[in-house]
Amino acid sequence: MFGRRKIKTEDYDKENKKPVIRASICTGEQAAGFKDVHTGKFEEVMLIKNHKDMEVFRQRYGISEEEIVKEY
Repeated sequence: MFGRRKIKTEDYDKENKKPVIRASICTGEQAAGFKDVHTGKFEEVMLIKNHKDMEVFRQRYGISEEEIVKEY
């Protein structure tokens, strides 16, 4: 009853998009999202403020740590 809320898993187009963390060199702000492999267009999904936010992003889309690319 008072347990943790289960995070709903969502799908993304694994053939045409790859998970990316876009980080600012100046401010250190990080945004999680998906980059189209053909056009290079970045689609932001959520802001990453701490390690917990990163875990939520990974669990929501079923992404392993090795799959995520960090871009500056």
